Amino acid sequence: MYSNGILNIDKILIRQEVVEIPFACNLEKCKGACCTLESQYGAPTAKNEIIIIENILPEVFPYIPSKNKEDIEMKGFWEEKDGSLMIRSIDNKECVFSYFEDGIAKCGIEKAFFSDKISFRKPISCHLFPIRISNFGGDVLRYEKFKECESAIENGRKLNTTIAEFCKDSLTSLYGKEWFEKLSGYLRS
Repeated sequence: MYSNGILNIDKILIRQEVVEIPFACNLEKCKGACCTLESQYGAPTAKNEIIIIENILPEVFPYIPSKNKEDIEMKGFWEEKDGSLMIRSIDNKECVFSYFEDGIAKCGIEKAFFSDKISFRKPISCHLFPIRISNFGGDVLRYEKFKECESAIENGRKLNTTIAEFCKDSLTSLYGKEWFEKLSGYLRS
């Protein structure tokens, strides 16, 4: 049951927009904008993810451009800003792990994962996008709106898919299948 536009499932708070707004990425139109959004802040990451990525860098390097590899070797792949850990970007735009395929920005970590080289798909903040997690004594899931994702909203309407449904794999990975089944009971209700 919603209370003030927020759903509580096992002490995880979900803003109503996550289960109601249509969304399904359309890479042909956005060109992987989430990997190249201009900002002084990169993708949020966690300390345990940094340790994992440090261990898999040799398997990821073949999937990213040499300029990105050199940048990582010189400056590292993560930084801390305003008390938050994040993946670095090049010139406040392109993620250090991004590469381009047919003009579309994609993730080198994820490419190594789908090539069966590693068992880590990518940082959960990237996998959950456009959902962001805020912490107010516990996780609060919210939709982070970007104009670059307008085509994803159109595509979500066309496919009749919400943000939560689009992010099913990442939400299940983070909170478990049983938790997602509980959330599913609120989709389109």
